[in-house]
Formats: sequence, structure tokens, C-alpha cells
Amino acid sequence: MKLQWGFVSLLFALPVITGISGGFNSENMIRTVQAAPSDQAPRAVSICQAVAKAPQAVPVIPVARVPLNRDQVRISYVGHSTYLIETPQGVTIATDYNGFTGNSAPPQVVTMNKAHSSHFTLQPDPAIETVLPGWNPNGGPIDHDLVVGDTYIRNVTTDIRSGFGGREPDANSIFIFEVAGLCIGHLGHLHHELDDQHIAQIGRLDVVMVPIDGGLTIGHEKMSDIVKRLRASVVLPMHRRGSSIDSFLKLFGNDFAREFRSDESITVTLKNLPKQPTIVILSGV
Repeated sequence: MKLQWGFVSLLFALPVITGISGGFNSENMIRTVQAAPSDQAPRAVSICQAVAKAPQAVPVIPVARVPLNRDQVRISYVGHSTYLIETPQGVTIATDYNGFTGNSAPPQVVTMNKAHSSHFTLQPDPAIETVLPGWNPNGGPIDHDLVVGDTYIRNVTTDIRSGFGGREPDANSIFIFEVAGLCIGHLGHLHHELDDQHIAQIGRLDVVMVPIDGGLTIGHEKMSDIVKRLRASVVLPMHRRGSSIDSFLKLFGNDFAREFRSDESITVTLKNLPKQPTIVILSGV
């Protein structure tokens, strides 16, 4: 299993992991450090930030699930803030992974955030190849920039609330997954509005997963403003925490369509994105 701290890959054994204040204690890890790429080495680039060149894929072994066409991406709601993303080459990614992925096999990649314990685990399944924490245990922003199979993964950090009205900088990550021409974003446990720099770093989003609890992250009105500004074609709510879906939906007027589905999955392609922005509520949300 690789724990990715930016460009540094850590290979560690489980369950020899302990946590301090909701994070990893890297002193207790068995690790090997790989050298960062040189300035001359090819780097993955973002199609979502209007860069023309696509990232170079590396071989990956497909998982034993229903196969997808080369332009299809399947997104399934697992629970809380976890969605399972499946790519054409069979890469599986679980967002805000807390150790549970339903009846699915362990994903190849997981992302985690630390605002609450339900958004991460200190003992991820050893079968998971790549673990991407959304925070840096040593302070400062974490920088993820990597290609797994046919998917380019990067992050944009935001702050979270801390005790006594304080704020912990760069302790949450918005993860962006670029695959099959699509730009897919997961806002994590977002605690504040996004400024112009955040929006520029995120770039285009075709699909966005947003928390709609109405308070533990941010209120419905501010979250609806963020959704409108991101202008994604498909909006996938998550992290409802008992709040009313209707109170969130009513903030969008006629500019956004609504679609309630009896299935927990949606399959998207660049060609079948809805012409009108659509909030899709999957089964279980």
C-alpha cells in the first residue's frame, strides 16, 4: 500500500499505525521514500484547467465488475461522503474513505479528509494500493498530483474549523479526478466559501459531489452558491445527515433540473452530460 504525501510515497505495514489528533503518526510507519520527479521528467497535466495534453496512462489490472465502455465512468453512492468511482480501465476510487465500501472489493485508490472520524480511517485495508490523505500531518498544504491507470488525480486544499472558533489551514482537500475526458470533483468536508483562487485551481467540473448537511459543513444557501459558481453539469449530493433535501433543492429555482433515482449508481460520459445542470439524488442519499 502506498500512502501518498504529495510527491513522497510511503510504503507502510498495517496495523502498525497510530493517530494523533485525527491524523497519521508517520514516525511509526515502515516506509520507503521515492525520489521526486526531476524538472525534466514528464508531469501529468490537467484537461480541466484547459491544458491540451492528456496524462499518460500506466497499466492497471481491471477489477471483476461490469465492464464500462472507454468513455464511461460509473459513480456509485456508498454512504455518508463516500462515492465509488469506476473508470474505463477498471480503476476504482473511494472518496472520503472511512473503511467501508459496502459489498465492493477494496478500491485501488482512496481519498480521505480529517474533519470528522467518519471521513477517514487510520487502518485502511492493506489491499488498497494508494491512500491519499487530504491533509498534511506536518502542517501546510498537501499536494497530490498523480496518475493511476487512466485517471489523473489532484487536489485543492481548503481550511476547516478548529476549536474555540479557530481555523486550521489546508486541512481539507477538494479532490479532482480527470478521466475519459470528464472532470469529476469531490468537495470533501468543506467548511467555507470558495474564493477566486480556489475556483481557478479547481477548473472545469462536469460532475461535483457536494455535502448538503446544512450546518456541519456550511449552510444550504452558501453551498448552493458554490454549486452555482462551479457550474457542473451533474451535481451529486452527499453527507445529508438528516437534513431536508427539499430545503437544498428549493434554492436552485428553474435553472437546475432535479432527478431522483432508484439506483445507487450513475454512468456518465462526456457526450451524455445533461444540457441543463441537474441535481441527481441517488438511492441511499
